[in-house]
Amino acid sequence: METRTYDAVVIGGGPGGYVAAIRLGQLGKRTALVEKQSLGGTCLNWGCIPSKALIAAANLVDELRGAAARGIQATPVIDARRLRQYKADVVKKLVSGIGTLQKGNGVEVVQGTARLMGPQAVEVEGPAGTLCLEAQALVLASGARPIAIPGFEPDGKDVWGPAEAVDIPEIPRRLVVIGGGVIGLELGTAYAKLGSAVTVVEALPTVLAGVDVDAVRLVQRALRQRSVAVYVSAIAKCLERRDDGLVVLVDAAGKPLAIPCDKVLVSIGFRPHTQGLGLEQAGVRVGPKGFVEVDQGMHTSVPSVFCIGDLTGPPLLAHKASRQGEIAAEVIAGRPVPKDEMVMPAAIFTEPEVAVVGLGEEEARNRGLDPVVGKFSFAALGRAVAMGRGEGFAKVIADRASKRLLGAVIAGPEAAELIGEAALAVQLGARLEDLANTVHAHPTLPEALMEASKVALGCAIHAINKPERPRT
Repeated sequence: METRTYDAVVIGGGPGGYVAAIRLGQLGKRTALVEKQSLGGTCLNWGCIPSKALIAAANLVDELRGAAARGIQATPVIDARRLRQYKADVVKKLVSGIGTLQKGNGVEVVQGTARLMGPQAVEVEGPAGTLCLEAQALVLASGARPIAIPGFEPDGKDVWGPAEAVDIPEIPRRLVVIGGGVIGLELGTAYAKLGSAVTVVEALPTVLAGVDVDAVRLVQRALRQRSVAVYVSAIAKCLERRDDGLVVLVDAAGKPLAIPCDKVLVSIGFRPHTQGLGLEQAGVRVGPKGFVEVDQGMHTSVPSVFCIGDLTGPPLLAHKASRQGEIAAEVIAGRPVPKDEMVMPAAIFTEPEVAVVGLGEEEARNRGLDPVVGKFSFAALGRAVAMGRGEGFAKVIADRASKRLLGAVIAGPEAAELIGEAALAVQLGARLEDLANTVHAHPTLPEALMEASKVALGCAIHAINKPERPRT
């Protein structure tokens, strides 16, 4: 077996692994990046990027269908084949760019499946045969894989997983989505906009569990307006293939339902991709839920082994993986561990978009804090109304005594873009006055955060200031 020696070996070429490899190369470390499929991992190949390409196309169709209200007559015609090609071109361009960045930073990309042989050795089985890669530091970034439901395993024909759904094999007339979480609702909403009759089946008492309740109400209302049927506290029991099509049998809070459909999309969450990785061979400790335990420097229980991304547990976010990849690389290069708490925004590309960062009101109270909340409606924001997108709100949560910003929730147009300002404010420890007194260009959507901060301070201009009730 051929043996190659490096300063660091990164396992997994997703948004955590490829970023870690690039940063290691920038810091002068001789690095190998092992990837068994395509660079970019889940996020780029069948997750974040292709789904957003599909969602962007669906949003365009939706806008064209509603353009008559603005005096524009348009009737969109959807060509699934060309849409699929467009998505593939987007992915190909970005994957190619990652490969160029690896080469430009001196990273050697090794194709194959990796398995730990010890705390400083990796065996890779690939097209070139079996290799042994040795390094002083190993970075695990193998990500997570979709959870399957017995009887609903994706087959690429009748049953789709997220990967099949973003490949857009067709626009089904009737689509059942099992799972009312982020991915299920994102893709379900996109297909509804493209013309599918969509039914969502969610086992929990609500869709988007754990998300701000005001935001969830808006999403639920938008689903109803699109005639998307949503069943909560509902369990998909089995799939029947009948002569006239598919039927999903559901137990909806004790009531049996038979939902006819043409395709089924299963998206009920992810589990860490640790199978066959050889964690036990290297002595890496795994937590009770199967995720790898790490400290602030991304060290595992084995000093030479680092772990980043989905393997480290929720939230399973690409940008979290990327930041952890940078931290691991810098620690390996001898730089200090960042002392600041990692502020992690999250975006949900439903209708409307929802984005959050930091603490919500209930979570702040659960931590023993006394929060003050400011909420401003997009219906009172000039730019949003001019766009015909007056639904939604911006909400800020701050500590009552210090006025330090604790978190924010945005539900409405371009929420995913707007949350960046709130994330920066939380990261820097900004106060409500800092946001309220920062002059925002008019008319723009970010004014909503400024206005929400003024609401919390009781000095709103474009909202009625309600006197706060005496606290008892």
